[in-house]
Amino acid sequence: MRILLTNDDGIKSAGIAILKQYLEPEHEVWTVAPDGERSGMSHYLTLKDPVRARQIDDRSYMTTGSPADCVIVALMGILPERPDIVLSGINVGPNLGTDLIYSGTAAAARQAAFMGCPAAALSLNGFAEPLHFDPLACFVRDNLALLRELWDPHHFININAPNIRGDSLPVEITSPSRRVYHDLLVDYESPRGETFFFLDGSPPLAEPDEQSDWAAVQRGSISVSPIYLHPLNHFEDDRYQTARFAGAAGQAAADDSAVGANGGGAGRHRA
Repeated sequence: MRILLTNDDGIKSAGIAILKQYLEPEHEVWTVAPDGERSGMSHYLTLKDPVRARQIDDRSYMTTGSPADCVIVALMGILPERPDIVLSGINVGPNLGTDLIYSGTAAAARQAAFMGCPAAALSLNGFAEPLHFDPLACFVRDNLALLRELWDPHHFININAPNIRGDSLPVEITSPSRRVYHDLLVDYESPRGETFFFLDGSPPLAEPDEQSDWAAVQRGSISVSPIYLHPLNHFEDDRYQTARFAGAAGQAAADDSAVGANGGGAGRHRA
């Protein structure tokens, strides 16, 4: 297969190097990644300035852009042909549940899927050494064809692994957890009177859900979650459909017409 690797930890990250090491013996591997860390950039796109790319070797480039930029530049400019799959990671730190909103790792996979390319985001539930990337890299290598087969244009695949040793970790198909954040804003006053703000706090937890990605990783399993691209609202439509918004003249007229047609009934939009 032709594989594109990218990430948000930067081209010198150990996670992308180990993934490349596992895949290169059997595949054509290209790497297009940021020139430094881009964690927490979400789906940032460089729209007003150029993205600069510098070739490192025959199939490796580093760019000044975001993770999503890297995918755009790679698919539309650098690679001679379209990749069979895009892999983003392996990220240092998990991307579980609502972390996906902030994650540059997930954004790269999402961008690839937007562009019609099979894609997976790969993350390790660990921040400090020792970091055990090998079980996840091995899982991806051994299941690459299956991951590509399972993908469709409506989603990307989010994969998280526990930071533990193991030749063959269990695999669970999960849904995204609802993460609970404990953010803390720390501020400092400079000698010039400026205020500097730093975001800090304890690591997030998750609401209890045994079927979630967080619960699976806590059990020592590799979590595989299909993540829908369309931000569809599954639960609130009915309440909004029956709400009376101020200034909604067209809706009011439609309601009056419906009341007349029904012989002056009470109507279903009573405020």
